[in-house]
Formats: sequence, structure tokens, C-alpha cells
Amino acid sequence: MLFEVWAPQAEERVALWLEGAQRPMERAEGRPGWWSTEAGASEGTRYGFSLDGGPVRPDPRSRRQPDGPDGPSAVVLPDTHVWRHDWPGRGLRDAVLYELHIGTYTPEGTLDAAAGRLGELAALGVTHVELMPLCPFPGTRGWGYDGVSPWAVHEPYGGPPALKRFVDTAHGHGLGVVLDVVHNHLGPSGNHLPAFGPYFTDTHHTPWGSAVNLDAPGSDEVRAFLRGSALAWLRDYRLDGLRLDAVHALADTRALTFLEELSAAVDALSADLARPLFLIAESDRNDPATTTPREAGGLGLAAQWNDDFHHALHTALTGESQGYYADFAAAPLAALARTLTRGFFHDGTYSSFRGRTHGRRVDPVATPSHRFLGYAQTHDQIGNRALGDRLSATLSPGSLACAAALVLTGPFTPMLFMGEEWGARTPWQYFTDHTDPDLAEAVSLGRRREFASHGWAAAEIPDPQDPATFERSRLDRSERTREPHARLLAWHRELIALRRTQPDLTDPDLATVKVAYDEEARWLAVRRGDLRIAVNLSGTAAGIPLGGGAGGRSARVLAAWAPVEPPQPPGPDGVLWLGPESCVVLADE
Repeated sequence: MLFEVWAPQAEERVALWLEGAQRPMERAEGRPGWWSTEAGASEGTRYGFSLDGGPVRPDPRSRRQPDGPDGPSAVVLPDTHVWRHDWPGRGLRDAVLYELHIGTYTPEGTLDAAAGRLGELAALGVTHVELMPLCPFPGTRGWGYDGVSPWAVHEPYGGPPALKRFVDTAHGHGLGVVLDVVHNHLGPSGNHLPAFGPYFTDTHHTPWGSAVNLDAPGSDEVRAFLRGSALAWLRDYRLDGLRLDAVHALADTRALTFLEELSAAVDALSADLARPLFLIAESDRNDPATTTPREAGGLGLAAQWNDDFHHALHTALTGESQGYYADFAAAPLAALARTLTRGFFHDGTYSSFRGRTHGRRVDPVATPSHRFLGYAQTHDQIGNRALGDRLSATLSPGSLACAAALVLTGPFTPMLFMGEEWGARTPWQYFTDHTDPDLAEAVSLGRRREFASHGWAAAEIPDPQDPATFERSRLDRSERTREPHARLLAWHRELIALRRTQPDLTDPDLATVKVAYDEEARWLAVRRGDLRIAVNLSGTAAGIPLGGGAGGRSARVLAAWAPVEPPQPPGPDGVLWLGPESCVVLADE
């Protein structure tokens, strides 16, 4: 088989290390910086590369790292997995996503164990499972955002074969699979790329140090490296989409940006495979160009996370005003109404948190609402809190039900974070397993200092390196059958079913969404076609003036959450009475 590596940093020679023996490699003709050689190898054969007589390093394009990021690579032969399901693909339109972390989703913390639970998600009604990053990282436990080897699968999760089994099982349940990938940084621990070539550049700096090289000399090959990795996930593992982490941190000054190149390559692969593929961006830019088609001058990605919706909803539910919530705290229901009807809250307005204006206005004609992901909780928004506390730690079941109603009947593509559907009480904390003692200490100290500046005592901050922090973050699945969790689970299932059966709930036209609210009384009502969704976030009953149905028609209750008696449709005066922390979905007759 052919072994090749891009190693322009090598001055004189590159050697292939294969099961303990080394053989010289030749410069590849017509491919500057590339070296290659032929050698016999079988599945699992260990190999690596030595540059100019230096230490053996893993293959930058390694498909498997059975001994961790610092060990040798292992040969993965062309697909030997026998796929059981002929999958036509499942696009993002009308989707309901479910974000999960393999290590804490089940007691076993493996892809195979998670695959065994996919029937529960299909029964819930979600359409796609979004996996947090799977690339290898040092140690066994972590969020995955410090991964290396962007073509490989973390071995403690089960490695490449387990991911194929997971995807195959998901497809058998009718579920698409999305993978979170990180292109804005790698490592730092276990990152051997700088020894091979200019994968990073000091032309730009990021919170993680030198930027990934997308525009300096040598960047053509770096782009090809990242692009090839992304396409391999979609092609070789039959994934349906990728979530791109923090694309605002991709420093790229070239006229044709990496994101445009990647979206074009994914569209071409989709046409070649004859099944839908898509990219979702995490972006802090509030720029509709992220999802505007390339032919209209945009980047051409399918969707982007909408943190403005999250922040407005979180502030309305909790009253918190620290950090970026300050921008939404003065009038949280007004902020929520603005995001529900305009997409972004900051669309060219002043952000006190940033100390400047932020964002660009969304054209509802050019930007369908399904191009935004809407959510009440994510791994970031929970895990980056001091204690990793979920909304369920402080909110009543009724408030959680109201949040679910706004997410699952809202105009955006909804996403849930694992356990949210039953109001899980387990925290989701920041945990690591760095094997480098200096890095481990720096991370632990940095976490304590960060939150100490916000008034937290150091002893209260969970140590990311402590295994107990990881263990606390595992889901307690026994909660699902106990109250109030069982009722919340049924409520989420009911709302998702409504989303499938009521076309108004998947109408992508933001201009048709109408919102009324009372900031002081803490109620909000959303009209979507012939449907009206009302939530009362206050601790007392509220009369919500909805008016009669369209043309004076009456209304019927499709779904409701109430503490005691279910709410009745509006009377002749058009006023809907909702109990405290209650919500209802109404349909005009």
C-alpha cells in the first residue's frame, strides 16, 4: 500500500517507521513537500514517520490512534464495514437536533453503548443526533475540543469501527448523524503537526495561540488537509452533516475563504453521493452571510447556531444579567420577541458586553428561519458556567416546560442538549484528563482564577482534572421514569409530534411570525399561521389578550402544561387565562 506524508519541514530525509523497522521515503514528483513509499501492511499495522532522523511521529492524516495521540498510527484499510442500512440521507430542513457527549451519555461512555439508546431518541421524535467532537485527545475523558488527529476517532469511545456501527444503527432508526468538528485550533497536547509543516502561522493569533494557517505560505495544503478530513467524515462514515466549531476564530484573509471552499466541496460530495449533506456553523458574528448561498455572495453554509435566541430566553427564564446576558436583561421578553421575529437580537445594534455595535440585519426573504438553530441549553451554555448547572437546578418544571414550548414551536431549527428532555438534574461540568502535568495544573488554576474574578470561592469550583467532575456529569437515566421528569419527557415528545403534524410550525418565513408580550406581567404569545403559543413565566395567573381566532373563529387546545387544571381556549372577550408557569399551544378552528 502507499504511504505518503506532507512534510516540507524535513530538510533531507523522511523515513517510514513500520512495525519497528524504518525505510526511506522518496520526494513525490510534482508535489512539493510530499514524500511517499510503498510497503506491505494489514489492518491495524502500526506506523509513523521520522523527519531528518528525529523521533517517530504519528501520521497527520492518521485514521486511527489506538495508543493515543502520541503513539504510532494504525493502518485502516478501505471500508470493511458491512453497512446494514441503505441510507438515502436526511437534510436539515424540518429537523430536530439532539446534542450529546459520548463519554457521559451512558454509564459505559462508548459509541456502542450510546447506539443502544438511539431507539429512545427516535421515539422522542428527534431527527438528528449531533455528536460532540470525537477526534483523539490525551487521556480518556474530556469535551473533545482539544483534540488532534482530525481524521481519527477517540479510541476510548471505540475507535473508527464503533463510529461506523453507531451511524449505521442511527440510520436504521431513521436518525441522521451530525459531528462537531474543530478547525480553529488543535491540541495543544499531542499536537505533532508543527514538526511536519506550516500548519500554524504567527500572522494571526487566537485564544489558543498561533492561528491555523489558512492564508499564509503553505496554506493551500493546510486547507486541503482540513477539507479532506471533513469530507472523509461525511463519505467514509456516512455522516449527514458537520457542526463547525467557532468559525469566527478562523483567521482567513483570502478572497476565497476556507468556509466557502468547504461548503462548495460538501455540496459537490452531496451531488456525487446523491444524498443531502450539510454544514452548521457556530459563529459569533451575527452575520446572515454565513448561511447565504454562495451564488448570492454568502458562505453557503446550511445553518448557524443562534446564541442571541438562547441568551434572550435564558435571561427571560432566570433573570440573570451577568456577562453577555447584560445586553438582554433590561427587557428580556422584548429581546426574545425581537429574536423570534428578526433572527438576531444584535443586528447592527450596540452591544454593551462588547462595547460596540454588533451584527447585521437579517433579510427574512433571503434567510429562511430554519437556517438558525434555536435552543435553551447547549454544552457551552451549561458547561461554561462555574458549576455547570443546568436550568433544572433553579427552575420549576413549569418554567422548563415553557422553555421547551418556545424552542420546539419556534421558527428556528430546534436543538436539545442531552437530558434536557426530562429535566435532568445532573450537572454538565468542564472536565479534562490532560496527561501533561504542567498543562493539567494550568487548566485547573485557570478555571479557579476565572470564576474567582466573578466572586466564586476557589473551593466551590470543580477541578476539571478530578475524575469526580466527570462522574458528576454523567446522565442519571433512572430519572426518566420519576416525576417530574417523566412528565417533562412526555411534554417534549408531545411538542415534537406537533412540529411534525402542524405545517405552520415549520414555516420558514420569519416575516409571518408575530409576537405580543407584557414585560411586567411576564407573558409572551407567538402567532405562527393558525397556531398560537402562549407562555406565562410569572408566579401568578395571567390574562393574555389573544383576541378571537382569525375571522372570529374559536380556538382549541392542541397541547398544554398547567400546574393543576388545563387552560381553556380564550372566551368571547379573547382573553386566555394561564396559570403560573404554564404554557399552551392553540389552533384556530
